[in-house]
Amino acid sequence: MDEVQVGADRLQTSATQGFTRRGRPPDDRGDALLPNAIARAREDDPHAVRYLYLRYRDHVYGYVCSIVRDEHEAEDVTQQLFARLPAALGRYQAGHVPFSGWILRVAHNAAIDHVRLRRPVPRDEVRPLTDRDEDDSHARFQDLHAALSTLPEDQRLVIVLRFVVGLSPAEVALRMGRSQDAVHGLQHRARRALKGELLRLHAGPAAMAARPG
Repeated sequence: MDEVQVGADRLQTSATQGFTRRGRPPDDRGDALLPNAIARAREDDPHAVRYLYLRYRDHVYGYVCSIVRDEHEAEDVTQQLFARLPAALGRYQAGHVPFSGWILRVAHNAAIDHVRLRRPVPRDEVRPLTDRDEDDSHARFQDLHAALSTLPEDQRLVIVLRFVVGLSPAEVALRMGRSQDAVHGLQHRARRALKGELLRLHAGPAAMAARPG
C-alpha cells in the first residue's frame, strides 16, 4: 500500500461523518505527501483524489458555505468541485501560490457560478446592456489586466487573494507564509502602483485598487 493511500486512510479514520466548518486551513508546508498527491490526482488516481478531498473538503466547504449561505447547497458544490478536480489541476502551478490558496480560488469561482445559476437577479432589477456598456466594461478589464501585469509577483498575488479570492489579510498571510504586516505593506504598495498605472492608462482608480483594507 503506497504512502498516499495510507495517508488517505488515516485522514478517513480521523474525519467526521459529515462536513464541518473548520476555521484553520491545512498547512501545506507540513504535508510531505501533498506534491505527490497533486501529481497523481492530475492523472485521476482515485487514492490521490481521495487524499486531497479528505484533507481539504472541510476547508473548501466552509468557504463555499459562506458564499452560498446554505449548507446543503455548499455540500453539493464541494462534491462537484472535487469530482472535477483532476481536470482543474491542469491549471495549478506549484510555487505560484500555495495549494490551499489555489483550491479556495477554485471554490470561490464554483460558489459564485452556483449562486448565479440558482439565484438569478429579478427581471425588474436588470438594466438592458448597451453596446457602450460592453465596450466600457471590456476596456476597463483590459486596463486592469495590463496594470496588474506590471506588478511584482508578490504584490499581484496579494491583490488576487484579497480582492479576487476574497480572503482576509490574516488568511493571505497564512497562505503566503508572510506576516500580516508584510501583507498590508504589499497591498498598500500594490494599490498605489495600480492607481498610478491606471491613471497613466487614462482608466482612473479601479474599485479593486481603491477598496479599503
